[in-house]
Amino acid sequence: MTRLEISSVSKRFKNRTALYPFSLNVDSGECIALCGGNGAGKSTLLQIIAGISDSGEGTVKIDGIDLKINRSEYVSSLGYMPDEFFAQETMTVTEFLTFYGTFRKVGQTRIKEVIQVLGLGGKRNTMIKHLSKGMRQRLLFGQAWAANPAVLILDEPTNGLDPYWINMFIDLLKKNKSDGTTILFSTHMMDVAAEVADQVIFMENGCQLEVIKNDHVSPKEFMIALLNRYRQKDKVETSMV
Repeated sequence: MTRLEISSVSKRFKNRTALYPFSLNVDSGECIALCGGNGAGKSTLLQIIAGISDSGEGTVKIDGIDLKINRSEYVSSLGYMPDEFFAQETMTVTEFLTFYGTFRKVGQTRIKEVIQVLGLGGKRNTMIKHLSKGMRQRLLFGQAWAANPAVLILDEPTNGLDPYWINMFIDLLKKNKSDGTTILFSTHMMDVAAEVADQVIFMENGCQLEVIKNDHVSPKEFMIALLNRYRQKDKVETSMV
C-alpha cells in the first residue's frame, strides 16, 4: 500500500534551483536511500517532505493526507531528524525527549524505552552540552522515532556514529521496516544504503539521476556496485574539468 506520495515537488531560491521537479511513491515498510554529493538536493527534498521547507510546486501526501491542505494531521504521522542538532544545551537527555514527546503525546514509559534502546541510559540526566557527537546523533534520532511515526525522514542519520552504533542503527531501521514504517534517509555511506534501502536514488544539482533497486540478495555485492557507479560518475566529472 502506498504510504507516501511525492508529486512534482520543487524548490527554487532567488538565484538558483535547489530541487527540480521530483516525484516518488513509497509503500508501507519500504526504505529509500538518497545518495549524492553536497548540494545534490537531498536535504532540500527531505525538508519539503517533513514540512520544514515549502515547495514551490507539487504535492506531498501521507496516507492520502495532503501537507498543504491538512498540515497538522500530516505532520502527526511523521518523524523528522535534521542533519544538524539545534537545542538548548542545558537541557538533559530526558528533558529533551520529554519536550518533543509532549507534541506527540509520548509518555514517560516510552521515553525511558527510547533512552535505553539508544544506549543513553547512563546519560539520562546529562546535559546535552556534555554529550559526544555520536550521543547527540542518537538523541536526535530518538526525538524523531519516539512516537512510532508512520513515516521516518532522516537526514544523514549515521553521521558521527561509531561502527558499533552504525550496526545497531541498521538493525533498528530493519525492525522499523518490518513493523511497516516507511523510511527515507540521506547518506554518504553506501554500506548502510546497501543493508537497509529497497531503492537507492542518486541525486546531483537538484536532479534525480538514477534509481537502483536492491534485491537484498547480497548487501556486500550491492554496496560494491553502488560504490563503483558513484566513483565512475566522479571520474567522468573530474576528466571534464
